[in-house]
Amino acid sequence: MRSITLGLIREGKTPPDKRVPLTPKKCAEAEARFPGLKIIVQESAVRCFADQEYRDLGIAVQPTVAECDLLLGVKEVPPAQLIPNKTYLFFSHTVKKQPANRELLRQVLQKNITLIDYELLTTGEGGERIVAFGRWAGIVGAYNALLTYGRKHALYDLKPAHQCVDMEDMQEEFFKVKRMPPIKMVVTGSGRVAQGAVEVLDRMGIRRVSVYDYLYHDFGVPVYTQLRSSDYNRRRDGRVWDTPDFHRNPHEYESTFQNFLPVTDLLIACAYWHPAAPRLFEEADTQRPDFRINTIADVTCDVNGSIPTTKRASSIPEPAFDYNCQTGELEPPYSRPSNITIMAVDNLPCELPRNASRDFGRQLIDNVLPHIMLEAGPDDVIERATIARNGALTARYQYLADYVA
Repeated sequence: MRSITLGLIREGKTPPDKRVPLTPKKCAEAEARFPGLKIIVQESAVRCFADQEYRDLGIAVQPTVAECDLLLGVKEVPPAQLIPNKTYLFFSHTVKKQPANRELLRQVLQKNITLIDYELLTTGEGGERIVAFGRWAGIVGAYNALLTYGRKHALYDLKPAHQCVDMEDMQEEFFKVKRMPPIKMVVTGSGRVAQGAVEVLDRMGIRRVSVYDYLYHDFGVPVYTQLRSSDYNRRRDGRVWDTPDFHRNPHEYESTFQNFLPVTDLLIACAYWHPAAPRLFEEADTQRPDFRINTIADVTCDVNGSIPTTKRASSIPEPAFDYNCQTGELEPPYSRPSNITIMAVDNLPCELPRNASRDFGRQLIDNVLPHIMLEAGPDDVIERATIARNGALTARYQYLADYVA
């Protein structure tokens, strides 16, 4: 096993992100498990774990980590803070040619940097991701959904997740949801994000029902159902559903979500959405007399995406806004009962940073560090996730050349 010095960088984005790839205990565990590994932590006043918590476990904390071989962060590094000739690992949000991060990738190339992206670390070609914060987006997203619904209808007042010490503290609030009327909720998706949302609804004691019962029966208690893509999409030509085909050719499909519009009060959107795929509904649908949804938690937060009323992202301090169905305009949250109230926070895991960081660190130690610490050097898993090497786009990501040109 080779020797490598790993630096945990201070998060530089505004507003600041409190998460960290490795907690103090995970740093100590990683150094014990990989004898050639040394971890140095850059001083930070915003991180959810204090510098002293690292020092207490014998982890070096210093003002700069420029001498380290590999620099680990969470969110995009501001271009001005990139150190030339280094190797970085963080969520760059560049592979879909996101306009906001064009300059970041340009600077990566200009500064001769090697960039590895967590999002691209997978088990194989087209395989499962091996590190993600998705579960925590779902957990906080579902909690925020119920918080927003309670505020909209003046039923109860949940303490915001970001004001809770951790997940356990947040769960102490769940009992308040018992005061809910017998509403119907939909969770879309079947991945990590949706499973996180379902975890919260189950722990709150909300009854799960089948898709059929949800559509055709009424209940005396709050219920939810979980929808897979096949439950609310179909092929335009009437051919039988084929999941791999839907992922390959989303443009060949149309939405059947209109079946759920007259029976759903609260929509929790957790499904990955491709821009070529159908939207769940259109803005015009919100004016239909049978459109019943009055609260939406857009956990995926694709602006102008699968939920057309998500016209902007919201923030942790101000998580909700209203959509006026008559004018199509956005208004302050809870402005009028006829509006749809939307929660569209785009950095939900930041609300429970200590829990999310512990979980992420576990995935890093088990699923990523073994590939980095190999004697022969990083393997295919790391190679597939490397967008740029020594200031040049790798073969797999040449399609980004026009994006940075």
